Amino acid sequence: MRPNVSLIAILAILIAPSVQAAGCITDKGSFNAYKQALAQDAANAGVSQRGIQALSAAALSDITWRFESRPSSQTGVSYGDPAEFLAKRTQSTASAFVNQARRKMNQNQNVFDALERQFGVPGSILVTIWGLETSWGGYLGNSPVVGSAVTLASYCRRHPRFESHAIAAMQLVDRGVITANTRGGPSGELGHMQFLAGNWSRFGIDATGDGRADPYNAVDALASAANMLRANGWQAGQPFGQGTQNFNVLSAWNDSGNYQRAIAYSAQQIDG
Repeated sequence: MRPNVSLIAILAILIAPSVQAAGCITDKGSFNAYKQALAQDAANAGVSQRGIQALSAAALSDITWRFESRPSSQTGVSYGDPAEFLAKRTQSTASAFVNQARRKMNQNQNVFDALERQFGVPGSILVTIWGLETSWGGYLGNSPVVGSAVTLASYCRRHPRFESHAIAAMQLVDRGVITANTRGGPSGELGHMQFLAGNWSRFGIDATGDGRADPYNAVDALASAANMLRANGWQAGQPFGQGTQNFNVLSAWNDSGNYQRAIAYSAQQIDG
């Protein structure tokens, strides 16, 4: 009897060894194995020696792993009052945050005016995001960017959505934007506006004219945030309150409804 060719082909596929993309892990002990698989994905994406070396040196971020291991700590509650969320987020009061944001904008009025002319995004929106992310540059994070990004990508609840950002972090090392030791947020966020690496690769721009788009330069970071919002559909001169197109665009920055409402509320208060 002639063998079934289709069946033979299927069996060959099942039996033959294959190269697979990095899969997620459920325990810390598997992190090195994940890194080895990710290195192949990264090489396939064009990451060169410096980026691969940064991956090899990257340690699992305990703070990232602990945070991801407790998803209930991230969901929180839905705040109907954005002022209440602002107070919770900033460990102050909404009015104190708004007043400080307004002062920061007034101190840098020329920068914010120029960004609004170029990108159509009001300074009140940008200064609010800046304040929420890093307290206007007061705290840029203390977690190794590459290690945190790789840890997040390895975790099953986040994988594979964040693997592209881990690979992008390595590419930023290749390009000299960051080093293997650069520090940022616990999810691999970068600089003044806490961009994920893949978003910085897409939207980061040089606004200072020094030939380098630097997430740790406030002007570059603010301009890049405006660039990202515009690219996601921000409409210049239009309202941004809840229910508007511009409000919906804020989800490109952060998909938390609490966060979006807080941005819109603070910006409206600043604009008076």
